[in-house]
Amino acid sequence: MGRENSNHGRGRTTEQGSDGLTSRRNVLRLAGIAGTGALAGCIGGAGLGGGQNIDTVTYGVLSPMTGPYGGLAEGQRNGAKLAVRHVNESDQFSFEMEAVYEDTEADTATGRQVAQKVVQQDDAQFLMGAISSSTALALNSFAANEEVVYNPGAAAMNITGAKCNEWVFRAETHTAQIAEAVAPWTANNVGTNVWFHIADYAYGQSVRREWKSRMSEASDDFTEVGVSRSQLGASNYGSYVSQISNSEADVAVLGMTGGDLINFTKQAANSGLKQDVELVSPTMTFQVVRNALGPAAYGTYGGVRYNAQVETGDNQEFVSAYRDAYGSTPDSFARVAYDSIRMTAHGIEEAGTNDPEAVKDTLPGLEVPSVFGPNKFRKCDHQATNPVWAGENVKPDSGDAARVALRKKVEGKNAIPPCGQTNCDL
Repeated sequence: MGRENSNHGRGRTTEQGSDGLTSRRNVLRLAGIAGTGALAGCIGGAGLGGGQNIDTVTYGVLSPMTGPYGGLAEGQRNGAKLAVRHVNESDQFSFEMEAVYEDTEADTATGRQVAQKVVQQDDAQFLMGAISSSTALALNSFAANEEVVYNPGAAAMNITGAKCNEWVFRAETHTAQIAEAVAPWTANNVGTNVWFHIADYAYGQSVRREWKSRMSEASDDFTEVGVSRSQLGASNYGSYVSQISNSEADVAVLGMTGGDLINFTKQAANSGLKQDVELVSPTMTFQVVRNALGPAAYGTYGGVRYNAQVETGDNQEFVSAYRDAYGSTPDSFARVAYDSIRMTAHGIEEAGTNDPEAVKDTLPGLEVPSVFGPNKFRKCDHQATNPVWAGENVKPDSGDAARVALRKKVEGKNAIPPCGQTNCDL
């Protein structure tokens, strides 16, 4: 089992990078000059050359347990813990995995600080986490500077698009993959006069860009009626709801998630907006959103990154193990953490070392198991090829939380943009 928030005083030799942060790879290069044996303990006995027996792999799991995404982060952390247990109990892996858990608070600066702590003090060679795309982008650059492997838990396209780098491998489904499934379906089945309301940061901006492009391609009748923007973590959306209500929009696409989406949708339902305007969001089908909204979610639409009901890969084994461990059904964030760590663990095993440089050279294109079946991080952008669905929140047979009815599935190879369109070429 993994450890939580432990701090090992292993006496690591350090060298300052160009921005004042210690680089793990600089430490290892020094070790190569001085003789690898002196620092073998710092990397679990794997040494620098790869192909040796692996002792321990340490993951830093960085989730926004407090802040606007606190309700989503619990699943991410639980999924990570279950992945660590899976690795340690499976005979597929020859190493022991440990984990250090920290809170990013959905804040960019805090995210970098805790990442620095788990790498430099806790000897983490691998990182997973963040839900805020702005925080994930900061961790992208941190991973490149420190030369550690990072699995983002955020969905903005540019994380494995224009801002990609060779150290980043994402099992999360990004905004373009969701848009590929849901935006054309929305234009053809829900409406074409669209108002975009977004949380004004990397994720919301990515949603508008990807959905607008695909809806206009899907229908000549598509019209962007208007755009409004709110700050991340805002609480009063009355003025935006009024703008949409007084417009010609028949659809409002909401580039928001977590507490922002919940509060907006509640206020829209209470104002009567849902009677005239269909509400669609890439994250409207999330379990935490449906649980919080109750009947206010009925009749809304969203992208489906993951559904516990699907019979793909070893999903049902994952669902059973998660229920046994936590007494609840896993959500998309739990799935992302579980697959991120497990998929990377197969790359570590294949590389025969916990040296992040060897692992990042081994993972691209390597076919590995996932809850969606055989999967891989593409060579060109290190993005997982996940299937996606369009879904509708409908009234359940019992209880208040909406049930997700899957309306259309797009296979992973068809949902992901071609490499030439990602602005990333690794």
